[in-house]
Amino acid sequence: MKFFLPPIPAVLMLLPLLALDGCNKSAPPPATPATDPTIVTVTPTLQKLLIIAPASEGSMADTLRVPARVEVDEQRVARIGAAVTGRLAGIRAELGQRVRRGDILATLNSTELSAAQLTYLKALSQEGLQQRAVSRAKLLFEADVISAAELQKRESELLQAQAERLASNDQLRVLGMTEGDIRHLSDSRSVHSISSVISTQEGVVIERKVTQGEVVQPADALFTVADLSHVWLVAEIPEQQAALVKVGDTTEAEVSALAEQFTLGKLIFVSDTVKPETRTVTVRMDVENPERHLKPGMLASMLIRGAAQQRVVIPVVAVVREDNRDYVFVQLDAQRFQLRQVRLGQEHAGVVPVLEGLSEGERIVVEGAFHLNNERRRKELEG
Repeated sequence: MKFFLPPIPAVLMLLPLLALDGCNKSAPPPATPATDPTIVTVTPTLQKLLIIAPASEGSMADTLRVPARVEVDEQRVARIGAAVTGRLAGIRAELGQRVRRGDILATLNSTELSAAQLTYLKALSQEGLQQRAVSRAKLLFEADVISAAELQKRESELLQAQAERLASNDQLRVLGMTEGDIRHLSDSRSVHSISSVISTQEGVVIERKVTQGEVVQPADALFTVADLSHVWLVAEIPEQQAALVKVGDTTEAEVSALAEQFTLGKLIFVSDTVKPETRTVTVRMDVENPERHLKPGMLASMLIRGAAQQRVVIPVVAVVREDNRDYVFVQLDAQRFQLRQVRLGQEHAGVVPVLEGLSEGERIVVEGAFHLNNERRRKELEG
């Protein structure tokens, strides 16, 4: 096969044309540096809205926030039942009703009570008979009609009758009758079958488990009355933080149902054991509740504070929250500020510790960060 090459003079003639064509093409423009979207240059008008201050160190304690619940104070609650077996004839207490100690919550008819009253009246009558028999025996003994043994026999029978009367009296007390009721029974000698369910403490009826006409037993809890002037907050502390709490500590709690209201109380119980299924330690906090705002069953958060440490702290108003992350604006020079991500601790009293991302002495925007972030967003949208 044969190859044909163009003549060398022809190639030489083409070179100037190629060079001229290359010169006619314009060179690409130099690349402009990319603008950092986190840096904002402020105008004099915007700068008047900003307050800048250096980040400083402060003494702050780490705060552990654990879920808690409001419960009744078990030392201020009474589960009240009937003293005898009977059928409920009337109910006088309803849920939420405030009652005092000694108030009648319900009444019932009881044949058991009637039988006990009858036994008492018989013992009372027998005691009276034996007292009169002893009096006659003493007169007969002084007249030398009966022997000393016969008198002692009569006195022994009196002591037995008195013991039976006292036992019957105690049985009536067990069945719910007061000393006044028993005196009235002794005077009237009339048996009645009405027994009352009496409140044993002042408080609010928080539970009622009976209906009209129901037959109840002494073992049945018919009403629950609780004094809600004090309540408990119960929480489960992770075992790693259990050393932060001890009985007697003053602790703070936050109740979400009460518009994030904070309340103070004292720890009255810290469990000595760890629950194996949750690896937590149960703690109880006693809280005063004079206005009854805290209600059993409410959810809350218990705040456990550790030992104080020196940390960089900033005002909460300096923090910019975006995409579930925290940022602050750090001053670069007189007109430029940079948005920087930080990791924060638990807020307290309007300030928050900075765990990562900021050093002491760096100047940040402590007021006006909201306006500065709006300006950054605007410029970012403009491209």
